[in-house]
Amino acid sequence: MFNKIKRTFRGNPYEKRINDIDPDEIFLDSENLPNFDVNQFEGRIEKPITTNTFVAFGVMCFFVFIIFFLRSYNLQVTKGAYYLDKSENNRLKHTLVFAKRGTILDRNGDKLAWNVSSDTNPEFAYRSYSDLSGLSHVLGYVKYPSKDSSGFYYSQDFVGKDGVEKFYSNIMSGSNGLRIVEVDAVGKVQSESVTRLPVDGQNLKLSIDLKLQNKIYNVIADLAQRVGFTGGAGVMMDVNTGEIIALTSYPEYDSQILTDGKNKTVISQLLANKNNPFLDRVIDGLYAPGSIVKPYMSIAALSEKIIDPNTKILSTGSISIPNIYDPSKPSVFKDWRAQGWVDMRHAIAVSSDVYFYEVGGGYENQKGLGISLIDKYMSMFGFGQNMPEGFFNGKTGVIPDPEWKAKNFDGEKWNIGDTYHTSIGQYGFQVSPIQAVRAVTSIANNGKLLEPSILFGGNPDKFTQLNLNPDYFKIVREGMKLGVEEGVATGLNTGYLTLGAKTGTAELGSKKQFVNSWVTGFFPYNNPKYAFAIIMEKGPVTNTTGGVYVMRQVLDWMYIYKPEYLNLKK
Repeated sequence: MFNKIKRTFRGNPYEKRINDIDPDEIFLDSENLPNFDVNQFEGRIEKPITTNTFVAFGVMCFFVFIIFFLRSYNLQVTKGAYYLDKSENNRLKHTLVFAKRGTILDRNGDKLAWNVSSDTNPEFAYRSYSDLSGLSHVLGYVKYPSKDSSGFYYSQDFVGKDGVEKFYSNIMSGSNGLRIVEVDAVGKVQSESVTRLPVDGQNLKLSIDLKLQNKIYNVIADLAQRVGFTGGAGVMMDVNTGEIIALTSYPEYDSQILTDGKNKTVISQLLANKNNPFLDRVIDGLYAPGSIVKPYMSIAALSEKIIDPNTKILSTGSISIPNIYDPSKPSVFKDWRAQGWVDMRHAIAVSSDVYFYEVGGGYENQKGLGISLIDKYMSMFGFGQNMPEGFFNGKTGVIPDPEWKAKNFDGEKWNIGDTYHTSIGQYGFQVSPIQAVRAVTSIANNGKLLEPSILFGGNPDKFTQLNLNPDYFKIVREGMKLGVEEGVATGLNTGYLTLGAKTGTAELGSKKQFVNSWVTGFFPYNNPKYAFAIIMEKGPVTNTTGGVYVMRQVLDWMYIYKPEYLNLKK
């Protein structure tokens, strides 16, 4: 509204009275006035809000009100009971009551793994392991329950990561309980109660002897470090029950360090160790068996009437096979030394290669088993086969045959030399120590192929009876006893214990500069109770100390500290 201004023109007969002033009479046009900032609304005329604007705003408010109304209806009416219950429970704090994990004991009741309380984390007990070496591959390790950033457990259980801790985790875990705590608005506890009691896990008693296992490990470790073996393993088995009395692998990791997970430096070193401390060599290590297969070759030859046990074969140090392509260059298969005339018992005792070349592949007038029958009998004793489902179910291994050769050597055909080498445990033959001890156990007990057990008491009723003549096992045992008395295993001729044993030396490397050193056997001889297998892995060929040395050190220790295993009274 503009003020009314009255004008009078004096000297004019007419007087003009102006009641209204038009805007264009007092406002300048912004386009004609310099320095006006149009973007800041200078020089503009305000306009009244239109009715349409009010209507649009009202409609928008109406729809917003409808949305809030529908949402409130959904929360309070449709889902009212649900959220009421949820809000009531918001005052109740649910807390896990962790079950105690079962303790692991050795056969004598000594603790191998147990629980310890902690001041820093009182919700569950930490896992503690024996500080004696040689146990980690048996025990394994665990991963603790885990919380998220809000303090809630997204993993509520101990997770077994290897060994017994993994395989028997369900037995040892138990089940967690639940505690409900009522709190007020400021979080103060009003009351609490346990609505579900925890059920503690079961204790586990293993078949192993802690101190015996530790001794075997230490002897293997010491020899490997002194001589230059890259690893080693030892296993001892009850020939009647299948109980594993000792089971150790070198090198090993540390169960405590992996469970705690704090020492990143040591864990990194373990991961970078080229000798693979995470490999359980007893179960998953595969090695050329060498001459430890000769007792099983003997049983196969006797069963197939290939040779009489008293028939002698001459070893002059080698046999030669004519070369059809070049007669001047025959194929020569060497013995490790000239053995002279040997029958089966002596062939086992002195480990004659020539004897088993001829029995395995045939030579001149001596008939041989052939690779098919070798495969049949080696499989019968568990080589190249899966172990029974359970803790010891590891790598299968290999018994070489024509199909295996064709697959791995670009279709090459099998020849007699391959049969010879397979007959003495070379070529592509691969076995694990657990297979070796299971097989020699069957020699000790007249053909019971037992199911190995890591639990105290074993599986005496779980075995496969090999349908073979018991007399054949007796002949082989006599050959193995002779090997200790005057053959390749004289290092085990202790004077206080009679036993049977068979050694094996498998050559490795392109220049055969390395060897695996085996010894397998059983004791006491007259009434076998235990069988054993020792492997020292990839040592220098010039070294003469191996598996026999390890077992002798163990036996001498047992004679003093564990005479009950030797059936001796001290």
